[in-house]
Amino acid sequence: MKAYLKNYRQAPRKVRLIANLIKGKSVAVAELELKHLAKRGALPMEKLLASAVANAKVAGAEAENLVVKEVRVDQGMVMKRMMPRAFGRGAPIWKKSSHVILTLSEKTARAPKVDKTEKTVKAPKAKVEKKATVKKAPKAKTAKK
Repeated sequence: MKAYLKNYRQAPRKVRLIANLIKGKSVAVAELELKHLAKRGALPMEKLLASAVANAKVAGAEAENLVVKEVRVDQGMVMKRMMPRAFGRGAPIWKKSSHVILTLSEKTARAPKVDKTEKTVKAPKAKVEKKATVKKAPKAKTAKK
């Protein structure tokens, strides 16, 4: 259950901020956060999430059980341009783009926890008696000549 967004004309560094925001959240929460996020990449990311949900429904999954498993943002094509500068020089401008891969998974029911009281109790270790130690008398200091 994946959806791809290729050659989106925004730098990957900026898109990763949005991707990390929705990673690991349920689809309903992710949609709500993207709808109210004041960043340019929020709308394309919201459309990508809707596309992934539609792909999951075609595969037979229910939208209520879906979770954003992974959002990967890679660097796409870079357009190289020149900006005129003083004395006939030119400065390079790199217009970056992003490839975004969004993966959804279904929530699974967790296994019930095992009670600690059901485990076997270890037998207490036998106590070992300590032998009495005899203290030695301190040595007398001798004067050096």
